[in-house]
Amino acid sequence: MKNFVFISPNFPLTYWKFCAELKNNGMRVLGIGDCPYDQLMPELKDALHEYYKVSSLENYEEVFRAVAFFTYKYGKIDWLESNNEYWLEKDAMLRTEFHITSGFMAEDMEKVKHKSAMKAYYAKAGIPTARYHLIDKYEDAAEFANTVGYPVIVKPDNGVGASSTYRLHNDDELCAFMQTKDPVVYIMEEMVRGYVCTYDGIIGPEGKPLFETGNVTPLSIMDVVNENMESIYYIVKDLPDNVRDVGRRTVEAFGVKSRFVHLEFFCLTEDQEGLGKKGDLIGLEVNMRPSGGYTPEMYNYANETDVYKIWADMICFGYSTKPEGNHHNCVFCGRRDGVEYAMDHNAVMAKYGSVMKQQSRIPDALSGAMANVMYLVNLDTDEEVQTFYKDLLERK
Repeated sequence: MKNFVFISPNFPLTYWKFCAELKNNGMRVLGIGDCPYDQLMPELKDALHEYYKVSSLENYEEVFRAVAFFTYKYGKIDWLESNNEYWLEKDAMLRTEFHITSGFMAEDMEKVKHKSAMKAYYAKAGIPTARYHLIDKYEDAAEFANTVGYPVIVKPDNGVGASSTYRLHNDDELCAFMQTKDPVVYIMEEMVRGYVCTYDGIIGPEGKPLFETGNVTPLSIMDVVNENMESIYYIVKDLPDNVRDVGRRTVEAFGVKSRFVHLEFFCLTEDQEGLGKKGDLIGLEVNMRPSGGYTPEMYNYANETDVYKIWADMICFGYSTKPEGNHHNCVFCGRRDGVEYAMDHNAVMAKYGSVMKQQSRIPDALSGAMANVMYLVNLDTDEEVQTFYKDLLERK
């Protein structure tokens, strides 16, 4: 029996399904987390062969000892994964130290975690990216900003999501940022005028996709987080050919095998000198895990399939025969507490209850980027998507 160590199997809540499908395929699933065992969901307890609680997953030595314990007790670890952006680097360090060769190693982390290092691999794939500058001195940053033109975007070169990401409009704002920024390396990029679309997939051991889909995010996640806005995005009914093309080229350039990917691109909404024409796709950043929050559930709703099984089949067998059904736009809307919306909850359910796939409060750990209350529906036309967003976002 092969051994799979799953890091933080209890978060997000739906990740117990990855563990359950691994168990169903004959894997021994060993969990490591900082949640007390008694607080784990019953479904997760049933999926795990054994669980090792650490005081904090931030404590690498504790997690290292947990993997060492499992190795001593059960033999060689065949897979180690969290499917979580926050733990990718620790996952890679553990794989390297325990010679678990089924995933990214420590030496691979720069190209998949540092936004500046990603640029070369996008170039290898023939995909343009925004011009950039790694911020050191104010004078050099100001020169770059005035060369490409304000506004510019600044964010940690190695960061998660939209955390500590800002739009700067002039030299004064840049000066204020330089005086208050966190002590990490920041990347400054020219602002790309477009919306974000993604290529999401499960990539097999030969680097070929076993499942493909994508989403569109009409609002900037940076603005959602910084301005406390509502959160909206949707899984597209049919993946556009141009997104499929750049997604597959990016997978090949980065050498991705045997994992989930969530690859982000800008679609230009106007011609932009040095980048391309309206409708062209520009590389933004790569994420070597599923899209966060409720998105794995949305993959399933949009494609009438089961990505948890497809992923587990890929891990255990190298392929999957799980079929897809009819395709839909699976649409997410997160609303904020304290806002008076024109349609209250009862009105939303009265109109959209028949197509509602999920409705719940969002955990506080995700509310910064996803708001407080979520509505998740399947809709079949672009017109229905736009009407849904108009209905849910209109305020009194």
